[in-house]
Amino acid sequence: MITDVQQLSGLQKVAIVFSVLGESLALTLIKDLHKTEIRKIRAAIQELPSVSFAVKKRVFEEFYFNFVSDKFQESDDDSPQKPFDFLNHLTDEQLVSLLVAEEPRVAAIALAQVEAERRSLVVDRMTADLKARVLIELGNLKDVPLEGIVSVAQNLRDKSHFLPRTVAFSRGGGKEIAEVLAAMPPDEEEKFLDTLSKENPRLAVEVKKYHLTFDDIFELLPDNTIRDLMNSVDLDTIAMAMKGLPEELVERVKGNLPAKKQAMYEPVEGPVAKREVDNARKLIVQQARQMEKEGAFNLADLASGGEMVE
Repeated sequence: MITDVQQLSGLQKVAIVFSVLGESLALTLIKDLHKTEIRKIRAAIQELPSVSFAVKKRVFEEFYFNFVSDKFQESDDDSPQKPFDFLNHLTDEQLVSLLVAEEPRVAAIALAQVEAERRSLVVDRMTADLKARVLIELGNLKDVPLEGIVSVAQNLRDKSHFLPRTVAFSRGGGKEIAEVLAAMPPDEEEKFLDTLSKENPRLAVEVKKYHLTFDDIFELLPDNTIRDLMNSVDLDTIAMAMKGLPEELVERVKGNLPAKKQAMYEPVEGPVAKREVDNARKLIVQQARQMEKEGAFNLADLASGGEMVE
């Protein structure tokens, strides 16, 4: 058995590549061979002694990174490129679009070729189930036949030609999602935000820069802003919105009301329809959003931890 790549002749190396790829695939990649050369390669395959897997792997890697790469993709100046180099020319959005629709093993093979930061970006955009399967595959790529890697690179490169350019479509993002959430009923809004926080924390943080919730009013806004907000809302609406909230929060709101309103404030007694409470809270949120538009505060600064001076 041959255990050292130095023991092989050039023809034997080509024969190994053909035996690994199969003649049909090899000929689609190597298009300049004459019939005589092909016959010599076939004969060399038949006469090839036993070769260790490590040597076959070394031979194919040499072919993969030198000869095949030249046939795979040529730049305008005819300098050779590696088979997965095309991934570096995709925007982050294009890379995500290309890989999240692929089978876990295909996505894993491609992700292994890019920098860790871009790898994390793509994985973060996957569903929890797909993310887990892709990560498992990333740990088992040694089992992938070398010819399979070549095939994956070719297929993904072909698909990449059909990706839209960034300017050809709306990229969406936190602001667009916030606009949709603003029209949702409170229950659906809360459920969506909870799901988003679990599946895509990075996007959830982006959404928070543009989307103010009722809870955010008391978590993010300083007392002077809450004071101005509550003074611009009907007292009955405030009382209904406070229904079911912790006593300390109710007292904080009351403490920010003018003395006359504090004296007139009466809590809502007895059971009330949840819809009425939700509607009251929605009115307060709408008024808070209007104040932001008028420049009373900047939600993006507050959501990212920016300090406010009273």
